Amino acid sequence: MTWEPRPVPDVTPETRRFWRAAAEGRLLLNDCPDCGLTYFHPRALCPDCFAEAEWIESDGTGEIYTYSVVHQISGWPEEHVPVIVAYVELDEGPRLLTNVVGAEPADVGIGDRVRVTFVETENPDVAVPVFEPVSSA
Repeated sequence: MTWEPRPVPDVTPETRRFWRAAAEGRLLLNDCPDCGLTYFHPRALCPDCFAEAEWIESDGTGEIYTYSVVHQISGWPEEHVPVIVAYVELDEGPRLLTNVVGAEPADVGIGDRVRVTFVETENPDVAVPVFEPVSSA
């Protein structure tokens, strides 16, 4: 599976390390050494205290905080819908807006455990983190 027909994310100097790590199969978060906040979306300065942040690697596990199922997306091929759009709360605390893959919409629920996986794009330095259910067996 590839990310297309979705747009490939823009890479900026501030997010380059995040996207390269994703292309290597690693999910990075920012962590503030001053106030202790671990956060996502990648940015150099902590959104709470404006200290310079450090990069940490996430375990890539969490749970579905909330979700919605999109059945029609203008211009997208039918085989790419429905799309499960979700906020996933990582075990480290931050919430990411993402997609849940590898599950039927009827099989997804709030509180379900998920783990990160990555979808390649046409840019070899960019992969997109998405989440798949963790089997309870």
